[in-house]
Amino acid sequence: MSQTLNAVKKLILEGEIKLSSHGYDEITEDHIFIRDILSSINNAQIVEDYPDFGKGPCVLVLQYDGNSMPIHVVWGIPKGHEKPAVLVTAYRPDKSKWTNDYLRRKK
Repeated sequence: MSQTLNAVKKLILEGEIKLSSHGYDEITEDHIFIRDILSSINNAQIVEDYPDFGKGPCVLVLQYDGNSMPIHVVWGIPKGHEKPAVLVTAYRPDKSKWTNDYLRRKK
């Protein structure tokens, strides 16, 4: 399990959440509801983990919306801080670029 994802889950429960402006633009464009992202965090599956990312630890996870449609979400925690959980971006994964389970990039 990812330490970053564990920390993000805890921060979400505590209400320590920030939506980046880029994240807002992407969820709006892809018709994703923030409530779906927040309510499905406990079932998130790790796609890629970046504990040493330059701007702070982040993790790309697979989540599902209220219609069981896949969503990729990047969560991060600002470097040098313990909070908030930042929803960096979220998007509907392109089937042509991902395996059928949306957990690995196609080569």
